[in-house]
Order: sequence, then structure tokens, then C-alpha cells
Amino acid sequence: MIKIKSLFIFFFLCAGTLLSAQSKLWSLEDCIQYAIEHNISIKQLVIQKNVAEVNLNTSQMSRLPDLNASGGQNWNFGRTQIESGLYETQNQSNTSLSVGSSIPLFTGFRIPNEIARDKLDLETAVQNLEKAKDDLALNVASLFLQVLFNKELLKINQEQLALSQAQIDRTQTLVDAGKVPLSQLYDIQAQAANDKVSVVQAQTDLRTAMLDLTQSLELQQSEDFDIVAPATDDVVAEYMSSVQPPQTIFNNAVQVKPVIKAQELQVKSAEKTLAIAKSGYYPTLNLSMGIGTDYFYLYNKDFQNSSFSSQIKNNLGESIGLSLSIPIFNRFSIRNQVKNARFNIENQQLVLENARKTLYKEIETAYLNAISSQEKYKAAQEAIKSTSESFNYAKERYETGKSTVFEFNDARSKYIQSQSQQIQAKYDYIFRTKILDFYNGVPIKL
Repeated sequence: MIKIKSLFIFFFLCAGTLLSAQSKLWSLEDCIQYAIEHNISIKQLVIQKNVAEVNLNTSQMSRLPDLNASGGQNWNFGRTQIESGLYETQNQSNTSLSVGSSIPLFTGFRIPNEIARDKLDLETAVQNLEKAKDDLALNVASLFLQVLFNKELLKINQEQLALSQAQIDRTQTLVDAGKVPLSQLYDIQAQAANDKVSVVQAQTDLRTAMLDLTQSLELQQSEDFDIVAPATDDVVAEYMSSVQPPQTIFNNAVQVKPVIKAQELQVKSAEKTLAIAKSGYYPTLNLSMGIGTDYFYLYNKDFQNSSFSSQIKNNLGESIGLSLSIPIFNRFSIRNQVKNARFNIENQQLVLENARKTLYKEIETAYLNAISSQEKYKAAQEAIKSTSESFNYAKERYETGKSTVFEFNDARSKYIQSQSQQIQAKYDYIFRTKILDFYNGVPIKL
């Protein structure tokens, strides 16, 4: 009984957890966070950042001394060098063992410049990663708002279908009372059939929008997946603070946007590459140390070879030395490397300038789009007021038998169109303000 009770509790908790996961409503922030954690391109950029970290560690460790051990075995026949250093005609073998180390004392400032460049490259990789996250967040926001738009559009079509079905009953009553001809009943039934088609199409559009959103999250679409709609009572007033002059947004964007930071870092990295190339003009100085020993064996029956251990001990030698290399003529390779490095700096500066100009153009366009969508939303609100009044008036006349179904449907079509334009303008305006927030360095949220 205890085991059965434990199993029951376990399954109950699992079912509760599953139900909780299924009933979760995803906010925009939830979607963006999930997309960043699971997006494959983001993961690849994380790997690139890790590679940059390894490259930096490699350049930092190049200051340390190295340590190498070596061993060799040779067999000589004929005229060979014996243990005493003289040459005789005889056969012998030689075993050599050594350990050596070298330290770069001066490399023409190459190592510190390589470390500085790799630090800049690591920062660039971080900024590229942040840029990808920003771009992904903006794309998810666009798809999220598209789902919200399709949800409201489906709701409007469902309401209109319900109204048509109610009007069928009302028209049937009017036909029975002899106030309207039977043709009007057929017309309203035809309209209800068209409304069903509109509902089906709206449902399809919503499923497509939901699929696009879940695919951008790298999430398998499920019937249980749904999003939470934010409260948007007064859209213009709520998002007005996001609509700032282009120059104001640009001045802030060049300080915070990863795309500009990455290009600035690329210019600095190119300058360090130039310094690395110039290091080829300088001499290099290295300190080397070593210890080694040998074992000789003569294949001569009349000669008594010393033991391996005694020779290894007696032949032990140590060394220490300095190595100076002065470049005199290198077939102009260093000169050409320096020239190419200067050209690269000029190119990176042009890339940075172009990135700034492109950013300002994008901000200008985003600002104009936001202003335009704001005006469209205001106009749509005015249109929905007038078409709503016109529709209500046409509905009253139709229900009293004072107008035809064509007049009723015409007023209703205009009202539906204004509703659709109003919600489209609303979400377009919200998205345009989110783009301005994106350039302003403000986290995207609803």
C-alpha cells in the first residue's frame, strides 16, 4: 500500500508539472530569452568567442620559457669519432640524451602587441555575439507581434460570423412576418458562409504566424504553445517616449550598439597588426639553456667499454647562451607586410565610417516609419469610430426592415475593414517603436 501510495503521489506531481508547462503563456521576454539560449547561430558565435579566448591565452603564454627533451641513437661504421674525440676506423654506436629550454628576451615588441591584438579580437567576438542577440530579439519581437495581430484579426472574424448567424435568425423572423423578401435571407446566409471562410483563413494565418514564432525559438510547435497579450490601452501615449529625434538616438546608438563597437575594435586590432608587422625590423634576443650527455660503445673486442651509467654521468654537460638575430635583408617581405597592414587599417576605418552612416540611415528610416505608423494608427482610430456608428445605424435599420441586406453588409464590411486596419496600425506602430528602442539600447519588451 505504501508503494502504491508513493507511485500515485509521483504520477500526480508529474501530471501537475506537465499541466503547468502546457498552460504556460509565453511573454515576449520569455520568447527572446528562450531563442537566445537555443539559437544555433548564437551557439556558433559563442564557440567563436571561446576560440578567441584560447588564442589570447596562447599569445599570453608565449612569454614563458619552453622545455624540450630529446634523445638519439646512432650507429657509425668506418671512420668515426670515439669517446676521446679523436677519429679512428672502427664501428661504434652512440646514444645521446638532452633537455633544453629557451626564453624570448626581446622580440621587437611582437609578443605584447600580439596579446593586445588578441584581447581586441576577443572583445570583437563578444560584441558580434551581442549584435546577434539583438538582431534575434528584434526578429522574435516582429514575429510575436504578428501573432498578436492575427489573434485579434481572428477574434474580429469570429465576432462577425456570430453576428451573421444572429442576423440569419433575425432575418428569418422578418421573412416570416412578411417585412422582407426571402431573397434577403439567402443573402445573409451567403454572407455567413463567407464569414466562415474568413474565420478559417484567419485561423490558418494565426497557425502560420505561430509556427514562424516557434521556429525562430528553435522550439517544436505544440498545440499547447501560446503567448500572453500585453495590455495596450493607449498605445500612442504608452510608447511615445520611444519616438525620439534621429540624431538623439544616433548619438546614443554609437555608444552602445555592438555593430559600431565591433568595427571600432577592428580598427584598433588592425593597428596592433601593423605594430606586429613592424616588429620584423627589430633584432630578436633569446636565452637558451641545456643539459645533455652521451654514451659511446665501440664494437672492438680489444677495447673495454665503460658502463652505461658511468658514461652518462661522466659525459654530462651543461650549456647556457644568448642568441641575437639581426634582420638585414629579407627580400622586402617585412616592408610589404607593413604596407598591407596599413592598407588594412585604412579599409577598417572605411568599414567603420560606412557602419556609422548605415546606422544613421537606418535610424532615420525607423523614425520616419514610427511617425508614419503613429499617424496611421490615429487615423484608423477615427475611422473605426465613424464606421462603427454607421454600422450600428445600418444594423438598426436592417433589423426593423427599413434597409436591404446589401446596405447592411456594405456598412459591416467597412466596419470590419476599419477594425482590421486599426489593429494592423496598432501593432505596426508598436513594432516601429521597438525598433527605435533597439537602436537606443533599450531592452525589447512589452
